[in-house]
This record gives sequence, C-alpha cells and structure tokens, in this order.
Amino acid sequence: AGAAIKDETLRHLDRYLEQFEAAATAAGATVHWAPDAAAANRIVTELAIAHGVTEIVKAKSMATAEIGLVEALAAAGIDGYETDLAELIVQLSADLPSHIVVPAIHRNRAEIQEIFARNMGHFGKPAPPGLGDDPAELAAAARAHLREKFLATSLAVTGANFAVAETGSLLLVESEGNGRMCVTMPHILISVVGIEKVIPTWRDVEVYLQLLARSATGERMNPYTSVWTGVHDGDGPQEVHIVLLDNHRTDVLADEVGRDALRCIRCAACLNVCPVYERAGGHAYGSVYPGPIGAILSPQLRGLTDPVDRELPYASTLCGACGDACPVEIPIPAILEHLRAKVVDTERSLPPSPERAAMKAAAAVFGHPLAFRAAERAAALSRKAFRNERGITAVPGFAGWFGARDLPDPPAESFRAWWARTDGGTR
Repeated sequence: AGAAIKDETLRHLDRYLEQFEAAATAAGATVHWAPDAAAANRIVTELAIAHGVTEIVKAKSMATAEIGLVEALAAAGIDGYETDLAELIVQLSADLPSHIVVPAIHRNRAEIQEIFARNMGHFGKPAPPGLGDDPAELAAAARAHLREKFLATSLAVTGANFAVAETGSLLLVESEGNGRMCVTMPHILISVVGIEKVIPTWRDVEVYLQLLARSATGERMNPYTSVWTGVHDGDGPQEVHIVLLDNHRTDVLADEVGRDALRCIRCAACLNVCPVYERAGGHAYGSVYPGPIGAILSPQLRGLTDPVDRELPYASTLCGACGDACPVEIPIPAILEHLRAKVVDTERSLPPSPERAAMKAAAAVFGHPLAFRAAERAAALSRKAFRNERGITAVPGFAGWFGARDLPDPPAESFRAWWARTDGGTR
C-alpha cells in the first residue's frame, strides 16, 4: 500500500503540491517555493534576519542537512542549534551523521561524555561538573542544555516526515520530544520540506505511520507524532512558513527508473541489512544520505559530475537485501544497475583520469606479447629507483593511489626469464 500511494502521488505531484499550498495558505501558513538549495537557504536566512533573530533551534531534518542550512545561517551571523540528541552530539563534536535514524550511532557513551564535558559550554549551558558516562546522566545534561535554548529562542526550523495535501498539515515523527518543542514553543516556525513528502489524504497517513515506526525502530508506533496546520491564535507559533524544496527532485522524477527512489520514507531499513554499510559505515558515503538509499539518491540529487557520486552506485554487492527490507518496495538493486550504466555513459565523455589512462595502457601492454616482455624488463630495471624497505611506496604522478596503499616490490627476474634460463625448471 505504501508503494502504491507514493506512486500515485508522484504521478500527479504537481496537482497535490498545488492542493497542499492552497490548504496551507488558507490555514494561515505562508508557502515558499525553493527550486534549489541556494534558494531555500536564502529564504530561511532572510526570514531570520527580518525578525532580528541571531539564534535558532532546529529539529532533526535531512532536507536542511542536504542543503547545508546551518552553515548558510552561520555565514549570515545566525547560530543554529540542533535539538535532536544524536544531532546535538554530532554538532558538538564537529562530526558528520553516520545513520539516517541514529546519526551518532558511531559514538559510544564514553566518547559522548567527553564531548559533552569538553564542548557543551561553547554552545550554551555547560555540562555539570563531574559528569559521568551513565546514559541517564548524559540525557539529563542534554535536557538542561537544550531547555535553555528552547526558552530563549523565538524561531525554530524543522523538516517534516509527511505533508498532507488534503488539509495543508505537516507531520513530524520522532522519539525524544524535541521536535514537538520546536513546533509549539517558538513564535516563528519554518519548515523545510522536500516536495516528495506530500501525500494525498489523512487515510494515507495511517499507512505510513505504521510502516515508518516498525521499519525504523521496530516499534508499533512512534513515541511522538506532532501535527501542525497553519496558525492558531494564542496557541503555538503565530507565524508559520513552509519552504517546499525541489533541489533536483523534479530531475529524479523525470527518470522513469530512478524516480522510485522518491518513495523513500527515511526509515533506514536498507542500511540495517546492507553488508557494505555494516563494514564501511555511514561516513564512507560522503553524503547526508548513507547506505543503499544514499547510493541511489545522492547521485541523482547531486548529479554524476563528482567522482564520489559516480562511485556510489558501486557501493553495493547487489545482494538484494535492501530491496527486500524496504517497506515501500523501492527496487534499489535495479536502480543501482541503472545508475551504473549512466556512470559508464558519463565517463565516456570525460577526459581520461590518470587511473583510467593507466588501465588503458595496461590493457594495451597485456594484449601484445612483445610489449609485455618489454614492460617486464623495464619494471625490473626501474625497481631500484622507486623501492624501499616496504616495497614501492611512491611513483611520480600517482600520489593519490599510493597515499592509501603500497605496491609489492617486483622480482628481479620474471617467471618468463626464469623459465627460459632454467629450461622449464629442469636445470
């Protein structure tokens, strides 16, 4: 059902977006359209400046991380404070998230205690003296630190898990309550929402609330599901802005194969079963979106001009576990294969990299016996120029390759030369 609803919505996305805008505007919200990251950052920054805000609180949002909102606000002299516990840990340590649902899963409690004790005071209320690494103590320290921010800040920025076209409502699903504080306490609320988050009706919400909780955390329902629709006099934010973010989502929608990635509900079920993610971790993907979903979403949102994005479709064994685990039936392996084909087409039009040039040269040498024998002799003669006690650790022009690996020292005599000299090993 989840896949069918998303497919129907994406087929008629323009209609549902217009319906959402009309309903949200009628309820008192102001809807902004952001074609790209720069436009979204500009809208939020200008709103903050117009209200004389120098600090904002922020709920966990992958869309705002995707566009680099906190960095854009900082460039304008506005401090953005994460209020999700895991995102707070990541921010205090100047780190990067490594998981969609649990961004600080790569940190243990001893590391978190050290981060709180060392850095919390630089962002606001410091950690209490003698803070230990007991989870209850750490949670209490974070609670005291964040409560001060909530009480002092008049503007909050959130994302949304779903946007209901029927009523212009936004839903935020979380497990800590910080999101609810963001959507109820500040005077001004700005929500940055990817256009693919729109769903038609409240009947559809029921389906996704069951899918999301069970696929993300194994719970029957999430601890906190917050809903806000426009402005209500004397209750909650008195100024609500909704920034509908494209940022290449319409380009993804135009791809008949790749568009299925827009079904994603950010549950991380694919990460939890992926053998590559298990061994490499989230930071290896170089993207806000790690794991299998990141391997198909990031190259489509960012394009294939960057070498990192061209490598992401290959960060998979194609075992199919991610596709089986996905609650909205995204055919991740098929999209990976589709993107690999696009990478090959893209690289044909690019100037050859040193690695590709080396591989082409090697193919030519291996394909001609005389050239191969000449290369063997050249390797034996040049080994003295580049080798040391660890083998060959540097060759001019290949610093990037040798920065992560060494090359074994080639033998003084090749197998072919030994075979000829010993008459096949008989003497």
